[in-house]
Parts: sequence; C-alpha cells; structure tokens
Amino acid sequence: TLTLFVCLGAAAFAQEVQFDYDRSADFAAYKTYQWVDYREVPVGDQILDRDIKRAIDAQLAGKGLRRVDSGGDLLVGYQAAVSQEKEFNSLGGWGGPGGWGGPWGHGGNTRVTSATIDVGKLVVGMSDPATKKLVWRGSAAKTLDIKKDPDKNYR
Repeated sequence: TLTLFVCLGAAAFAQEVQFDYDRSADFAAYKTYQWVDYREVPVGDQILDRDIKRAIDAQLAGKGLRRVDSGGDLLVGYQAAVSQEKEFNSLGGWGGPGGWGGPWGHGGNTRVTSATIDVGKLVVGMSDPATKKLVWRGSAAKTLDIKKDPDKNYR
C-alpha cells in the first residue's frame, strides 16, 4: 500500500520530508525489492551506506516487502549529501520608545552573528523494472552535527 512508502520517508528524518508517487502504479503488486547503487560507494562512506540501507530495509520489511539479490519487483536506490549553509542570528535591539529608536530611527546595540551548519539530505527512489519508470520518490533534509555523536546522526 501507499502508506508503506509514506512511512519510509518519515522514518528517514523528522524534518522536511517530501514524497511523490505514480498514482497509476499498483503498489499492492510489489512484494520484493533489490538495491541498485547509483554510484560506486567510496571506502570512507561504506559505513554510512550500510546504515542507510539497513534503515530502509527495516522499514520495507516491516511493511511486508522482501529484499532479494536480483529479480525484484522494485529497484531501490538512494543518494545522500551533506551541504553547508550559513545561519544568521541577530542579538540585541533598537533602543528608545517603541523599540525603534524613537522618531529619529537611531539604532541601539544590535549584533549579528553567523555560523556554518551542516544539512544532510537523503533522496530515495523506487522504480518498477518492468515499466522502467520511477514509481516513488522521497526526500528528507535535516540539520546535522557531523562532529557529534554518530548514533544521533544515524537516528
């Protein structure tokens, strides 16, 4: 059922989850899936690759799909990336009556700080090998702290 695929997206991350699907696809007909790699996994990313596949495997198995090495009803693949974004924060305020420095608009002590944050994005695609068409695509993005607890980032 379609709920299976919606739950997969929600399980990946808790924020900014989006998905779309082929409304003409018969999702009840899919019983098995196999992994396809969109690119070769670099040695430094092998643990992350296993973690992502393990998490998706668990969600699909919980919904009744069985992983096979070949001949799957669905082909499942993913792409993951971490990008850096600037975050700006303003501290302080504008002095004077009404908070804006009075009628002359004189500013108070305002300080703007910036920080670089890491944003992880995961995109999962599922295609039907018989029709060679994408039937489901989900993406999720969340702020990560790469230098902190790897278990927290895994979750």
